[in-house]
Amino acid sequence: MAQPYASAPPMPAPTNPTSLITKVQLSISCNGLVDKDVLSKSDPMAVVCIFSGNQWVEVGRTEQIKDNLNPNFAQSVTVDYHFEELQKLKFSVYDIDDPKADLRKADFLGELECTLGQLVSSQKYSKPLQLPGTGNAGTISITAEELATNHDLVDFTFRASKLDKKDFFGKSDPYLEFSRAKEDGSFVVFHRTEVIKNTLNPSWKPFRLSVVDLCNADLNRTIKVDCYDWDSDGSHDFIGQFTTNLNEMEKAGKPNELSWPCINAKKKAKKKNYNNSGMIYLSRCVV
Repeated sequence: MAQPYASAPPMPAPTNPTSLITKVQLSISCNGLVDKDVLSKSDPMAVVCIFSGNQWVEVGRTEQIKDNLNPNFAQSVTVDYHFEELQKLKFSVYDIDDPKADLRKADFLGELECTLGQLVSSQKYSKPLQLPGTGNAGTISITAEELATNHDLVDFTFRASKLDKKDFFGKSDPYLEFSRAKEDGSFVVFHRTEVIKNTLNPSWKPFRLSVVDLCNADLNRTIKVDCYDWDSDGSHDFIGQFTTNLNEMEKAGKPNELSWPCINAKKKAKKKNYNNSGMIYLSRCVV
């Protein structure tokens, strides 16, 4: 069992006072984690630590994702990157019952040690998780992106109508997942809405995101929005998706809602008369 870590003090000053410092956002996903739960799947959370003052110091953690051995965490971790300095990082993954509980009470699923420089120089850094006594503990992938210096916040209000029915005995339990495009064409998840139970016409709670999280201050960067039907066993059903950007979304509510068809590409390829899997509406977008 890995030991809990000291809480993070202010980030240490560089030994070279002339060295440059930038903020780097770390996005984390895992694949093929060890299943520690008997009647369900593990509920993983990742903890990020930096080696400072001869000890590992926690700098951030992701959210907990229920019943999932292949988590794609929406909560990223931001660290200071000191150019030309060796900064050691440790990524530890736990199966937890309570995100606020003592890590000593959680099941340890594996860890990875690397340097921040290795992450910054890679488009996507993927390595096996190390877990003593197991042959295969799965893999962890980290994407690092240097952040723009923009402190603007954006308020959103989304709703949907006539979504596809995915549940046999009831209506769908929809939620939205937001991802931003990277330079290599892949996407990084940065936000999920709450789940709204048993409805095909959900109205999600308003939420606020930073421009940096949305698009790293690039107003034309592609943002992908996926709609899923939540399932208690973690096997969420894909309903459909659309793409947009902040430049387009800023037009919402001036004076009308913006709307996008929610498209399921597999359904569209199979059915000649397919139109969409529902409509997604943006009622409000205020920077």
